[in-house]
Amino acid sequence: MISHLSARYYRQRVPLLWWVRRRSYAMFMLRELSSLFVAVFVVELLLLVRDVAHGPNAYQSFLDTMANPAVIVINVVAFAFVLLHAVTFANLTPRAMVVRMRGRTVPPRAILAGVYLGWVLVTAFLAWLVVG
Repeated sequence: MISHLSARYYRQRVPLLWWVRRRSYAMFMLRELSSLFVAVFVVELLLLVRDVAHGPNAYQSFLDTMANPAVIVINVVAFAFVLLHAVTFANLTPRAMVVRMRGRTVPPRAILAGVYLGWVLVTAFLAWLVVG
């Protein structure tokens, strides 16, 4: 017989990959996982800034490390996850932000279009700065 205290602490076992069964759960988990890859890019950027500050030899060493095929593969995977993170974050904007103009609510598609337009403009400006 199960005592009152034992029944209170019963936990049903959940399979390890429970989130794979539904697309919405899988996207949520992948978005959460993508934050780790965002952190990878941040660490790489900080290492780049550090090595640039330490002179040409340190910078060349950083470039040599980044040219390693394994690092390139990691960066390509990280880039895909960072894009997933950015797109899902942008797609959540209309749900998180209600904009009212002249007493009316701006449609979510207009807000989303503004977010993506801003993203394209900032990307184009940064590409212009880098490429020249």
